[in-house]
Amino acid sequence: MRTSTISIRRARPADADPLADLFDETWREAYRGVIPGVALERMISQRSPQWWLGATQRVRPLVVVETAEAVVGYAVYGPARGRLLQASGEIDELYIRPDHQGLGLGRRLFRAVRNDLSDHGLVIAGVWALEENTRARTFYAGLGGIEAARSVDRLAGAVLPKVGFRFG
Repeated sequence: MRTSTISIRRARPADADPLADLFDETWREAYRGVIPGVALERMISQRSPQWWLGATQRVRPLVVVETAEAVVGYAVYGPARGRLLQASGEIDELYIRPDHQGLGLGRRLFRAVRNDLSDHGLVIAGVWALEENTRARTFYAGLGGIEAARSVDRLAGAVLPKVGFRFG
């Protein structure tokens, strides 16, 4: 696996198929055993290439991490969607393909997103991670995130506690 040529750029319509595959792989790896099986399968099936095509054309930024070989990560972010984190900006999703984790790509993507948020006046950023997603919680804490809030998501009858991190 070569990662010497890395770019972080806005997603394009041609990225829809790779993003659907990436979403499937990253969500199965991160949430199998955390999100109830049927609900996880439903969420993955809803994020079809057609859904991702639409996402590339929305106002909320969708960026990808691309190596010389493939799209290996993505992030969605923008103004905060709620007030609980007391942040002006929010990272909705940030995922790196499992076989590319641990190489610093997530940190690079996070910094790029934070810089873009700051450039748009959204200096304090927040992000949510499911409480059982230890990897994500460790990642955000390692980047200097402060636990700022707790909440729950309800999905297919399951209550999924989540932790909010704030960066400022």
